[in-house]
Amino acid sequence: MLNASTIRGFKRGEINLYDLVAVGNPVYDEIITPQVRTEGRILSGCSTNACLAAKRLGLGRVALIGCIGKDYERRFRGDMSMYGVELPSIKLSEETGGFRLVYDSKGDRTLDVLGIAGKISPEDFPSKCLDAKVILLGPILNEIDLKFVKFLRESSNARIFLDPQGMVREIGSKGRVKHRCDRRIAKALVRLVDFVKPNENEAVTLTGAEDPFLSARLMVEWGAGVGIVTLAERGSLIYYCEKFTRIPAYKTLAKDPTGAGDIYAGAFISSLLKGKSVPNSALFASAAASIKVEYTGPDFPLDCAEVDGRVRKLNRLQREFNP
Repeated sequence: MLNASTIRGFKRGEINLYDLVAVGNPVYDEIITPQVRTEGRILSGCSTNACLAAKRLGLGRVALIGCIGKDYERRFRGDMSMYGVELPSIKLSEETGGFRLVYDSKGDRTLDVLGIAGKISPEDFPSKCLDAKVILLGPILNEIDLKFVKFLRESSNARIFLDPQGMVREIGSKGRVKHRCDRRIAKALVRLVDFVKPNENEAVTLTGAEDPFLSARLMVEWGAGVGIVTLAERGSLIYYCEKFTRIPAYKTLAKDPTGAGDIYAGAFISSLLKGKSVPNSALFASAAASIKVEYTGPDFPLDCAEVDGRVRKLNRLQREFNP
């Protein structure tokens, strides 16, 4: 498990086949916000968006493992090839995962299921991917289970980053998604990973704590090295080495918040792999996420120069957050 030295210990020059392997089903979503409405379904998903962010921010080899339906397979493979994301193991399902996301004027959203892809098992994870520097777990609807995470922990020396959004969801009446999880399983999952990053609502479901400070601390007490809770326009909160750090959000016009947390994860990992500290990586991630909310879909213009410029502005705010 992680401590301060091992988190900082992503050494340049280490021999790894992949910098990042993301596990989780890609989705094609319909998105409706007060500002935008997609024409049909567009590429999204936690693992997918994190891979896109990592590639655009300069990581070398980035791979995605998941299930895609026969209906979108050709389009998906074309999209991933265009964006430079490798597909070492993609399993075919009867249908492609996806949601219809509708946001109201307050930013609250509903998710209605458009399709459910298959489960991901240890047999679907190629041995060549076990040498990755970081493995991101980004399920969208329970396609990853505790057995799979145990397999990774026992078989790989990679750092494991968990975005638990798909592990705290279940399908309610008429296909609407609601938050729910078994906390005994949640504790067992968190114990096996190095980083955990829910958003505020997911953190409540995961830990049972309404206070994000308590949620972040509980995740570390359960066994994670770093607990992160993202708080939308209020930034994010990190608990690491028995210390809280508040990370401000970059003020911008949010047209579509879909995928902002996914970009946060991909940017955070990219920064860590370039040798930055946990707090500085979180600042970088916050700045990167602010770019994503200005756009809808996978074609967001993310680059290090723009992110670094926003980080410089956030640095001034962070000194006010953490006097």
